[in-house]
Amino acid sequence: MAKQKVLGVAAAAMTCLMLSGQVMAHGDVTPQAVETGSLTVLGEEWLDENPYRGTDNKDYAEAVRIGDSAYNQNCARCHGLEAISGGIAPDLRELESDFDGDEWFVYRVRNGAVRDGAVYMPRMADHLSQEALWAIRTYIESRRDQM
Repeated sequence: MAKQKVLGVAAAAMTCLMLSGQVMAHGDVTPQAVETGSLTVLGEEWLDENPYRGTDNKDYAEAVRIGDSAYNQNCARCHGLEAISGGIAPDLRELESDFDGDEWFVYRVRNGAVRDGAVYMPRMADHLSQEALWAIRTYIESRRDQM
């Protein structure tokens, strides 16, 4: 009987130890700075639509390059590597590349996502510039063909 009790306590301790590692699995979730000096400056007022959209846009390739790095530093831990969701958070490639998708994106990056007092996504616009966030959106849109 005592041996079973010891084994039970050991199993419970091992389970707690394994789960504690999962709590820190996301690592440092503080948004990381993004250098956007090579993109057209957009100003303080938020735009309604992605200003870097379209392969004919002079900023498109640079926005994709910057957005790739910024996404993988700030978004991938929840939304998936290379913008391919693993199921923790929505697959952002499913957002339409139009005004409606942009509207949802702007709302979410400016307001974050909080449910029952738990922060599911921080207010990214508090940490990253409009240029950085639109570059991330441009990168995500460039990954749509991988769906």
